[in-house]
Amino acid sequence: MKNKRKQVKNDKQDKPVTLGDLLNEQLAKQLKDVKHELKTKEEEKLKAEEEKRKEEKRLREKNKSFEELLNENPLNWKEYK
Repeated sequence: MKNKRKQVKNDKQDKPVTLGDLLNEQLAKQLKDVKHELKTKEEEKLKAEEEKRKEEKRLREKNKSFEELLNENPLNWKEYK
């Protein structure tokens, strides 16, 4: 009787216990699904922010005055007078 207990105890100690062993498969799958869903939402949020920044930049460029456009141009306009 004692030998069997020691043998079972030794078998459990040889293999490290992982989180997957402690959780059942269905719960582990649910956690992975939630992780994937959160990652997808985060990516969508980043894309939306990037699109918003691009649109704001486009509108700023569109609404620039002629003076601002001349000042940003690398050509020296004084040479052409």
